[in-house]
Amino acid sequence: MTVYLLKRIYEDVEDDDGYRVLVDRLWPRGVSKERAELDEWCTDVAPSTELRTWFGHRPERFDEFAARYRVELETSGAAAKFAKRMSGKTTVTLLIAAKDPVNNHGLVLQEMLKHL
Repeated sequence: MTVYLLKRIYEDVEDDDGYRVLVDRLWPRGVSKERAELDEWCTDVAPSTELRTWFGHRPERFDEFAARYRVELETSGAAAKFAKRMSGKTTVTLLIAAKDPVNNHGLVLQEMLKHL
């Protein structure tokens, strides 16, 4: 069973990160590709540009954002495909740039992947 961890891409790389995947549609500001030490950049599981723009990181919109994002992931099948590709890995760290530790797409994705 794969364990999905979540952390900001700005945090230091750790030995227990396992397979490191950036799950944002945009490359994070101020992070070089070398510093990121990514195994993969998967934009398929990131929220659409339209949804991300609508959300605008406004906490009062998070519940609606999360519901719409889940629909995007289910409709596209992106989360299921991602989970299938990661199935042989022990630990996968989902990397995001969002500052808010409570209202971000990474939490929604992480929760969804736990149930696939």
